[in-house]
Amino acid sequence: MYINLDLNEIRVAKDNTHHLYKDKPIYTKRFKHVLKYHPPGLAPVLDKTGAYHIDTMGEPAYDNRFLKTFGFYFLKAAVITKDGWTHINPSGEEIYPTKYAWTGNYQDDVCTVRNFEGFYFHIDSLGNRLYAENMIYAGDFRDGIAVIRKQNGLCTHIFRNGNNVHKKFFIDLDVYHKGYARARDRNGWFHINKEGNRIYDRYFSNIEPFYNGFALVEDLNGNKLIINENGDVVHKLVGDIK
Repeated sequence: MYINLDLNEIRVAKDNTHHLYKDKPIYTKRFKHVLKYHPPGLAPVLDKTGAYHIDTMGEPAYDNRFLKTFGFYFLKAAVITKDGWTHINPSGEEIYPTKYAWTGNYQDDVCTVRNFEGFYFHIDSLGNRLYAENMIYAGDFRDGIAVIRKQNGLCTHIFRNGNNVHKKFFIDLDVYHKGYARARDRNGWFHINKEGNRIYDRYFSNIEPFYNGFALVEDLNGNKLIINENGDVVHKLVGDIK
């Protein structure tokens, strides 16, 4: 059962035992711990009976209990059972039979998981593997592209079928944001395009993603700078500690 509330306006109380709407409790119950609400209007909670999800009236969404529950994404929530991690639907039913050592949250309606042998890969909405290769790490998909770390220790980008976006490999790598991704090799950090190529010649000790055409970076001397997409410095932050 649901109260017609804007989920974005529901907040977790400071003591993490209940939820607030416009600074007022939306139900009378108190839990050991709660997390925020996600569509379709369910929130993870923990009480003496175990972990489960509640609706916006504070009532259980189903009868099953778990060791721990997480938020719903694409109508699927990660949960921990006595046999391992899996995902459930809003009725509390397991979506697939396989158990994992860890699961992420569904993003782009696919999910990264780690099996009991310590390898990562991605599964689809029904729990099927998207590709056969085992990775030593796999991140979330964003806009159909994810970062993976292969068994040689290097990172690259893949599509959902496991094929490489480009054939470039890096020590560290981030997802694409507005067309560019953060990458690091032995010389430092820089940004790359969808072809895996550096978009400027400089190296930095640290960088952030581009925000409206500009990125905060730290050069190899410790200066914090703002650069454009050509790598040109357009601003130096005042008060740098050298």
